[in-house]
Amino acid sequence: MRTMLNSKIHRARVTRCDLEYEGSITIDRDLLQAANILPNEQVQVLNLNNGARFATYVIEGEAGSGEIGLNGAAARCACKGDMVIILTYVQIAEESLTGHMPTLVYVDRNNRITSVKHAIGAISF
Repeated sequence: MRTMLNSKIHRARVTRCDLEYEGSITIDRDLLQAANILPNEQVQVLNLNNGARFATYVIEGEAGSGEIGLNGAAARCACKGDMVIILTYVQIAEESLTGHMPTLVYVDRNNRITSVKHAIGAISF
């Protein structure tokens, strides 16, 4: 088994940080659906502003809200307005690697989807 990138929300902006809220990351439902990410799924968040990398779980936000909200301890890892990349991974058996392509969701500065791709480079042997 290999751990492979499964999905990515690229260069989203943090819209809210709430230290007092129960921990996790709240993500707009439209972004979750486009990236094939489920509520309660583990994600890795990379902060492009300060270099922080952390894992947490997803809470579904309101569709169309553009929300990327960091809650609880995760709120210490970014500031409102910071740019983040949100990643999920999947374990794939060696024999199933050929052709695996992650879902890549690109957003504008308001976290609205601009494109969805499946082309970081498919694996071929």
